Amino acid sequence: MNKEYGRLMIDIEGISLSDEDKLLIESKHIGGIIFFTRNFTSFDQIKDLVDQIKNIKENIIIAVDQEGGRVQRFNKDFTKIPSMQKVSEYAKNNDDILFLKEIGWLISSELVAAGIDINFAPVLDIDKNTSSIIGDRAFSDKAEEVVFFASKFIDGMHEAGMKSTGKHFPGHGGIYEDSHKEIAKDSRNLDELLQSDIKPYKELLKKLDAVMCAHVLYSLIDSNIPSFSNYWIKDILKKEIQYDGLVFSDDLSMFGAGDETYPSKAMKSINAGCDMILVCNSRKEINNIINAFEENEVSLSNKIYKMKKDFDTDWIELKVSKRRTIIKDKLNNIRS
Repeated sequence: MNKEYGRLMIDIEGISLSDEDKLLIESKHIGGIIFFTRNFTSFDQIKDLVDQIKNIKENIIIAVDQEGGRVQRFNKDFTKIPSMQKVSEYAKNNDDILFLKEIGWLISSELVAAGIDINFAPVLDIDKNTSSIIGDRAFSDKAEEVVFFASKFIDGMHEAGMKSTGKHFPGHGGIYEDSHKEIAKDSRNLDELLQSDIKPYKELLKKLDAVMCAHVLYSLIDSNIPSFSNYWIKDILKKEIQYDGLVFSDDLSMFGAGDETYPSKAMKSINAGCDMILVCNSRKEINNIINAFEENEVSLSNKIYKMKKDFDTDWIELKVSKRRTIIKDKLNNIRS
């Protein structure tokens, strides 16, 4: 098996591959595809789309954001999951903490059955109602609870054969701004962050397979957002926390990533220590980034393959499993 992967993850427009998609996927620098709601109609369709992609290239990872609540790209055929805040409150109120593991297992098992390698989860941000973009995506507004609940959730992911991706390092929950739409600035100092938002990354060090950076400018700490920052990635994440897993940028087309050229942003992320960068909804820029990677002799990565799903899951067997039925019954109690 080829264990060298391109370091650029991109999106596609539709529910099947265009000729342009196929050509791009063949580039050695394309190592990942991320799906959105627009790419999905049913389990069978998304499974077929995954197969199309992997028939073109073996060394590619397929990702999605399937957190539950407001962020669930696949709905029909897949279990509808409430927000992690609702799931956590149910688990606490019913003295059923292992329910977090069951939810992690169910979400991951359904995705693995479809051929998906990565769910960008869990959210490790600490929030309840401060942030316009995080809010109830967070397990809790208490660092200790985020660690406890996320740990169980990751256990379920791992049992299902899926790796974990903690986001958004070092923490997006302390400010109101949405980095998709505006420049997000956090004025806290490093000590404050170490005592709160960074705690989940330190405590879950051994369980996190990957980390995704936040597009937030911590103006008192560094002049670059984490995806572009040697300080955040190399000094804090890798040296201070001693994290040695995979590092993803968040989507470089987000407003919070600034207005430099895409090749410039891509190279800043790579040079800062990101193993893989995401560029979505900016198709015309992909070739510019590929050219920049060629000109700068950006190497392929032999770490990304570790994010591939561990095994296959049979969809028919999963649908009728007693474990899935029990979980879905409990989910009905949350929604009622």
